[in-house]
Amino acid sequence: MSLLSDLLNLDLSETTEKIIAEYIWIGGSGMDVRSKARTLPGPVSDPSKLPKWNYDGSSTGQAPGEDSEVILYPQAIFKDPFRRGNNILVICDTYTPAGEPIPTNKRAKAAKIFSHPDVVAEVPWYGIEQEYTLLQKDVKWPIGWPLGGFPGPQGPYYCGAGADKAFGRDIVDAHYKACLYAGINISGINGEVMPGQWEFQVGPAVGISAGDELWAARYILERITEIAGVVLSFDPKPIQGDWNGAGAHTNYSTKSMRNDGGYEVIKKAIGKLELRHKEHISAYGEGNERRLTGRHETADINTFLWGVANRGASIRVGRDTEKAGKGYFEDRRPASNMDPYVVTSMIAETTILWKP
Repeated sequence: MSLLSDLLNLDLSETTEKIIAEYIWIGGSGMDVRSKARTLPGPVSDPSKLPKWNYDGSSTGQAPGEDSEVILYPQAIFKDPFRRGNNILVICDTYTPAGEPIPTNKRAKAAKIFSHPDVVAEVPWYGIEQEYTLLQKDVKWPIGWPLGGFPGPQGPYYCGAGADKAFGRDIVDAHYKACLYAGINISGINGEVMPGQWEFQVGPAVGISAGDELWAARYILERITEIAGVVLSFDPKPIQGDWNGAGAHTNYSTKSMRNDGGYEVIKKAIGKLELRHKEHISAYGEGNERRLTGRHETADINTFLWGVANRGASIRVGRDTEKAGKGYFEDRRPASNMDPYVVTSMIAETTILWKP
């Protein structure tokens, strides 16, 4: 008699050319990843060769009941680490039947910015540091924490090892390998300052692909925590008090910044970001005011500061960049629940296209 695991691991290629495509999109809250699967006649590697599809937008908070059809446009393909074989994960964005992007489709506007000739010429690179917290399922309290109580103060947990310091490493490592398998350019992982909190990094990725890859990595993490019976939180300040919040620090460079004399270009770009600080903060994630307090390695939400190697700044420039006179900088303001399409395209728009 077959076990459930045997059937889940069936190799379809032994009996059929058909593959399973899991279509993934972002729901009405802007943070809920939704997905459903369909059978395709054979392997596909180009998103433009995939059929469009639809779903009931009234059940995701994206359309009224009397006109509920939302159309999925396939945009990026990744290998499926759950079904394996030739099966795929498909990152989609969302449109009305008339072909207009729906209001929660942030990818469409980002794609316009990234296809602007001035932006294309600058080949913008991104590296996103995605922090998150793992919570116990029924009590919504971080894993490894005593129920209703607190662990010892922060200090031993950051990049720590041991049963009393690192909670959830099996989930983190499974996610790391699944992302590499999928073809996501995940560049590392580490334990964070607050116990039960971790980080993965995606990049360097060029333009719109940074958003596609981060959303695919978030989806895979949601699926792995589902299997593990653990709740994934992207709340920027999951525990009040003397505990670090969760961010999505965004590292950025353009061709001009990476070339000789790039440090001057970086300083000009930071000057522009300072002038649009309020607009950026308003688009950098819900509840960020609970995290950006001027404590726990953050700058106060109303203050714009930049500095070399300063983790209490809004924008941090690395020592290596200062020394080489070229390189990249890190925007430390985005919250863990930011939309990478919004943040990456906004940074490009402000630093490349905006003329103050």
